[in-house]
Order: sequence, then C-alpha cells, then structure tokens
Amino acid sequence: MTKPLVAVLSGAGISTDSGIPDYRGPNGLWRRDPEAEKLVTYGYYMGDPEIRRRSWQLRRSNRTLRAEPNAAHLAVAELERSGVPVRVLTQNVDGLHQRAGMPERKVLELHGSARSVVCTRCEARGPMADALARVEAGESDPPCLACGGILKSATVMFGESLDPLVLGEALAISKACSVFVAVGSSLRVQPAAGLAGVAADHGARLVIVNAEPTPYDDLADEVVREPIGTALPALLRTLAPVGDG
Repeated sequence: MTKPLVAVLSGAGISTDSGIPDYRGPNGLWRRDPEAEKLVTYGYYMGDPEIRRRSWQLRRSNRTLRAEPNAAHLAVAELERSGVPVRVLTQNVDGLHQRAGMPERKVLELHGSARSVVCTRCEARGPMADALARVEAGESDPPCLACGGILKSATVMFGESLDPLVLGEALAISKACSVFVAVGSSLRVQPAAGLAGVAADHGARLVIVNAEPTPYDDLADEVVREPIGTALPALLRTLAPVGDG
C-alpha cells in the first residue's frame, strides 16, 4: 500500500532560529533597508558594478553559509527517515534542509541556492565559498574564470523567473500530496505561494505554521501560530508511523 505523500513548503521563518534573518517579516531586511533590495535585483546587479561590489560584500558578511540546521529542519529530515514519503519545496536558499539530512533529490530549491555561483553568460557553476575566497583575496567583483562573464549567486533574484523545470516538479508534488505543510512562509511571493492553493484544490490537508496571517489561512484545515521550532516537530510527529520514535 502506497504511503501518503507529505509536502513541506518552507519559507524564511523556518530558518530564523538558525540566525538567518527573515527578509519580509516585521523586522525584515527589506523593511529596514529598502535600498538593500537593489543588491538582489537582476537589472541593478547586471547594470551597475558598484551594486555588484556591494553585493559581494553583503555575501561575505551573510550568516547563511555559516548557519546550522535547527529543530524544525531536523524534524523534517526525521520524518523522511521514518519511512514517510516527504518532499521539501523551499523558498529558502540556505541549504539547511540538506544539511539536516534530507536527501538532495527530495529538496526542490524554488529560489535557487546561496551556496553556489553561476555565470550569467556561460552558465558555469561553482561553489560560493571559492568565489568569496577570491573576494577576500582582493577581487571586488570576481568574473567567471571560464569566460570572464558576470558571476552571481545561484539564487533567483528579483526580476528573474523561477526555473520552469523546478516549478513544474513542485506543482506535480503539490497536486499529488495528501498533506501540505506551509511553514514559515508569508505565502505572498508567487508563484511559490500558490502551491498551497494548488494542494488544497487537489484535496490535500493544508496546514499553515506561521507567526503572521497569510492569504491562504481561510483555505487551511489547520493554522498554527506557535513558534516553529517547537510547533513543527510536534506536528510532524503526528504524521510519523505508529511506533516510530
């Protein structure tokens, strides 16, 4: 008998306990410093060398690459290890689900990864750590070593579209799952937010775990306002097979 599929859509709120700021929350970076949004906007980034230099300095000071998974990430990986089919659809670029133990192939990074860089000309990819080492060594705007093109974080910047293959797979999972847990997401950034509605429309039990109200609360079977670090592990334990610790 096929076990029901659990889809977990995670947003910035799942990683705040790991020390990564929520960009859109009440105290988020975009609210505190609207100018900072230019650093991750494709048009500004490609057209202004000074924006790129500032972006590389922001990446140097970014805590994302030094962050460790928290109890919520670990709970998702633990559910997967218990034998429940789990797929993670994450709006985050921090790679913490994988670091917590989720297999790479079971995590769809809707907005890309901050742990890699990509050339905007030849699409060559490499580790972010290597590019940051070049910045530390004095290159303020390190070009692609393969073709000399402009390097950027392998994340989806404002003004860029999501990878259609990744989005297509996320849609298929949302349609097929029995339980859809949206955790730490404002559910305001499309098209990722719309996956919650797709899941509900296809009969999934929709659970929203988020500190603030979302546009999809009325569709949800359950809305949890408790802190994610304790609420998500408790919720996921109810989905684990009986007898699993």
